[in-house]
Amino acid sequence: MDKAYFVHGSSYVDEGCEIGEGTKIWHFSHVMAGSRIGKECTIGQNVLIAPEVQLGDGCKVQNNVSVYTGVICGDGVFLGPSCVFTNVINPRAFMERKHEFRKTVVQEGASIGANATIVCGHTIGRYALVGAGAVVTKDVPDYAEVLGVPAEIRGYVCQCGERLTFSGGRAACPACGKAYRMEEPGNRVKEAV
Repeated sequence: MDKAYFVHGSSYVDEGCEIGEGTKIWHFSHVMAGSRIGKECTIGQNVLIAPEVQLGDGCKVQNNVSVYTGVICGDGVFLGPSCVFTNVINPRAFMERKHEFRKTVVQEGASIGANATIVCGHTIGRYALVGAGAVVTKDVPDYAEVLGVPAEIRGYVCQCGERLTFSGGRAACPACGKAYRMEEPGNRVKEAV
């Protein structure tokens, strides 16, 4: 039977998955039962998609990423090579804690850099950028660029990924021209209307 998506012959896709049209699943990957992958996604080499994981349309999961139960990704999310998700705060090999899995949400358009670690139970905001090697231990606001261990806000980025420079609470992307405003309190970035 012809499928509307591609799976490399070295990969396993369990029965009971939902995989959208145009998605490509490359070498040595495993998509487990109960997971949902949207349309036009790219799943790289040696990737695990665990049960109940949700990936929106147009997501890119690079090589060597394990997306564990509890992770929900919106449309257009980028998961960089070897980034890491957790789903239990205090794991022990000799204790099963599946009832303690914490949900992690990566919202639309967010990017997580290579080798970053996302501690479970947090939300990565829309179009946020988590730098390579960062360790996320708290929620990341929309458009925030977070770097370091633990990850801290170092600036804000446009939807296209370019860094924004604010003046008087306003910024325009130097690459695409999209306009933003900074809202008080909390320094929340919103698209300017």
